[in-house]
Amino acid sequence: MTNEAHIRKWRMILGGHQHDGTGFSLTAQDIQIDNALEALYDSTRTGGLGPSSPNVSRWLGDIRSFFSNTVVQVMQKDALQRLNLTQMLFEKEMLENVEADVHLVATLMTLSRVIPDKTKDTARQVVRKVVDELMKKLAQPTQQAITGSLNRSARNRRPRHNEINWHLTIQKNLKHYQPEYKTIIPETRIGYGRKRSSLKDVVLCLDQSGSMGTSVVYSGIFGSVMASIPAIKTKMIVFDTAVADLTEELNDPVELLFGVQLGGGTDIHSALTYCQQVITRPADTVLILITDLYEGGNPEGMRKKASELVAAGVQVVTLLALNDDGAPSYDHHNAQFFSNLGIPVFACTPDKFPDLMAAALSKQDIGMWAAREDVVLKK
Repeated sequence: MTNEAHIRKWRMILGGHQHDGTGFSLTAQDIQIDNALEALYDSTRTGGLGPSSPNVSRWLGDIRSFFSNTVVQVMQKDALQRLNLTQMLFEKEMLENVEADVHLVATLMTLSRVIPDKTKDTARQVVRKVVDELMKKLAQPTQQAITGSLNRSARNRRPRHNEINWHLTIQKNLKHYQPEYKTIIPETRIGYGRKRSSLKDVVLCLDQSGSMGTSVVYSGIFGSVMASIPAIKTKMIVFDTAVADLTEELNDPVELLFGVQLGGGTDIHSALTYCQQVITRPADTVLILITDLYEGGNPEGMRKKASELVAAGVQVVTLLALNDDGAPSYDHHNAQFFSNLGIPVFACTPDKFPDLMAAALSKQDIGMWAAREDVVLKK
């Protein structure tokens, strides 16, 4: 970096006016960039982008011109938090200019009940765009990991004669070929496995309190993908102080996400009670509980229900988060109790979730899986 470029960088960081100390003159474009940054990050201003819609719209256009998509998303998020610019989401023109990501979708979900009618269609288009992009990225690895795991676990090693998969059986026993008899001795027989509509049941149980926004977005997408796999019967349960079953919405993740109402309290006990009622094959069920474990309802009841589910044979996994933001604040005492029950507790990134589900569905040791993936279990 040249000395001039170095001084320019510090001039932009310091923010200008007579206090910058650099004596560096900005170009016309630099002044525009400086104004865009000042509008957001000058702490002496409370409404830096101005109250009128045109000012916000112009600011959105400026930052899209000057910065990369990643930086734009960070600045938009900062604008919502620092300047409380929810008006950005109440105008059709604003939403059309916003660089959409999972954080924006989570914000739209939070505001879904108060967004004006004139903006709702645009908001759905924004959510649809993000969901479609994530589906393209996540659907194939999820389907491959889960389907492959189920195919391996479903193979029957002690099949009846009419259940034998002769092609795989011959391949497996080629080493037992007997030249003098010109035949293969099938010491190991491989069957086609159980023929049923679904091999496993999955229950996704999501805390829809405000802090879980991006986790809910990813969970909705993964739930929709798993619902498309015939060998899995997937249910989607969301909860705050009440419990809602959104299983019927799994065919359309956008409608599912708009059915979520982020915010409010947390009643994990009621959620687990409902899950217990809808689980019909405990030994073949994986329950993914996504919550920070802060119980606002009945802590003792929650612990009792968790114990009952484990005792019944349900494989329970608790995810403190399902996003790229890292582990949130969580209730350490409840995490310790769940861990003592044998329930793994950890935060999971979206890229690891397909392999996690494959491991859980094939009844692998999740602790060993976590060690291989450098995932830290919480206690």
